[in-house]
Amino acid sequence: MGVHRVVVLALKGVYPFELGIPSRVFGAAGGRYEVLTCSVDGGPVATNSDFSVTVGHGPEVLETADTVLLPPFDTSLLTREPPPGVREALAAVRPGTRIVSICTGAFVLASAGLLDGRPATTHWALADVFRSWYPLVDLDRDVLFVDDGDVLTSAGAASGVDICLHLVRRDHGTAVANQVARACVVPPWREGGQAQYVEHPVPETSAPGTSDTRQWALENLHEPLSLADLAGHAGMSLRTFARRFDEEVGMSPGRWLIQQRVSRARHLLETTDLAVDDIAGRVGFAGGTSLREHLHAAIGVSPLAYRRTFRGATRANE
Repeated sequence: MGVHRVVVLALKGVYPFELGIPSRVFGAAGGRYEVLTCSVDGGPVATNSDFSVTVGHGPEVLETADTVLLPPFDTSLLTREPPPGVREALAAVRPGTRIVSICTGAFVLASAGLLDGRPATTHWALADVFRSWYPLVDLDRDVLFVDDGDVLTSAGAASGVDICLHLVRRDHGTAVANQVARACVVPPWREGGQAQYVEHPVPETSAPGTSDTRQWALENLHEPLSLADLAGHAGMSLRTFARRFDEEVGMSPGRWLIQQRVSRARHLLETTDLAVDDIAGRVGFAGGTSLREHLHAAIGVSPLAYRRTFRGATRANE
C-alpha cells in the first residue's frame, strides 16, 4: 500500500485546532499518510482567531487527493449555499475519493449535495439548523461520527481526532491506530456519543449519579445484566434510575449496554482469534446468533467479515 494523500481544504474562519488535527493524527502513523493543506484560491486563510494561516497549495491539489478533509469554520459564516469558490474546488475531486468533514464542514458537504440521502452528523448545537436547511440528509445528532463508506462526517472539535483515528484504524487496523493514539496521548476510541456533552439541567449535588454503576457494568459485561440489576447497584428505583441514566448519558440503559457489548466484541474480533460464540459469551450476548444480529444492526457486517477486514489489515502492517 502506497502513501495515502490527505488534502485538507481550509475555508475562511477555520478553527485552528481542528485544522491541525489531520496533520497531527495522520502524521503519527509512521509515514503511511501525506497531509497537504490548501485553500480555494491558494492564498492565506483568515482563521476564527486573531491570525491567518498561509497554506502550501491551491485547489488544484484536490484532484490528487485520496482523502479530502473539510475542517470546521466559524458558525457566524454558515450559509445554506456553499462558501465562495468551494463548489468549484470540490468539482476537481476525483470520483471515489474519500471525503471527510468535521463539525460545520458537514454544512459544506450538504450544501454541495454530497450528503443527500446519506446518514451524517454535525455539532449537536447546530442540528436544528442543519435539518431545516438540508432535509434530504439523514442527520444523527447523537453520534461522534458517521462512516458511510466514501463520505464520513463528525461532530465538533475533539471528534475530529475520533474520526481521524477511525480512518487510521479502517485503513491499517487496530494495532496501528493504537500506536497513533498513544503517540498523540488520546484514547483509541471514546464511549458514547454527543448526547453526553449536550447541556442538561445540573442535578442537585445530593442526587446520586449513575457513573459508578456504568463502570461496574463495564466490568461485568459478561453477565446478563438487567435494568433491575443496574438500578439495584445504584440504589435507585427502576424509574428513577432510567430517568437519571438518560439525563446523564442521553440514551436508555438497555441501548447503552448493547453499544458497550458490541464495542467490546469488536475489540475482541480485532485483537484475538476467539470463536464468535466465545466472544458472545465474554461480552454478555446470549450466543453467536445474538452477537451477529447486534453487530450487523450496528455496522452492517457479520463478525467474520469484520474480523477479516481488521485482523487482515492488522497483520499486514505488523
